[in-house]
Amino acid sequence: MDPVSPPLASFPPARADTVLHHARLAAQGIRVRAGTIEDMAFIRQLYGDLRAEELHQTGWPDAVKRAFLDSQFALQHRHFVTYYADADFLMVEHDGVTIGRFYLLRAAPYFLVVDIALVPGWRGRGIGHALMDWAKEQARAVGAAGIDLHVDERNAGARRLYARIGFVETAREGVYIAMRWQTAAQA
Repeated sequence: MDPVSPPLASFPPARADTVLHHARLAAQGIRVRAGTIEDMAFIRQLYGDLRAEELHQTGWPDAVKRAFLDSQFALQHRHFVTYYADADFLMVEHDGVTIGRFYLLRAAPYFLVVDIALVPGWRGRGIGHALMDWAKEQARAVGAAGIDLHVDERNAGARRLYARIGFVETAREGVYIAMRWQTAAQA
């Protein structure tokens, strides 16, 4: 970011009731922890990785792409920590190396997956599935009706995963598909 840009806000304090252990994740050497201000460089890079193909198509010079990504990342981060301040802002690690993020708002009646993203080399290994299973367990434990999320229609892999684990499409909003999983009591 340029020197006059305001610093990025840290994550809100972690909720006291956040459970950070899941046996299926632990069996894969995966640990989940609360995000901190020290994670900003990683999540900025992850954001850039997620948008790399899209920006490659623009033909913009690297400096313009970098400035655009910095600006868009700052806006997204500010939006997340402002509008979802009660969410769990979790970092996903393998052997002490951060490999992804999972932001989950645990609010009734439906939890909301604010964001889930893994670095490209860690996708397709069942980690996203295990994170979503953990979220389902959390929803059931507090009697929530289910979980909502939005997925980019161009993200075929994520859409397939969500459908496979019981999410159904509920609406289309621009390029985003709203999906919902309902607990057995609500289905």
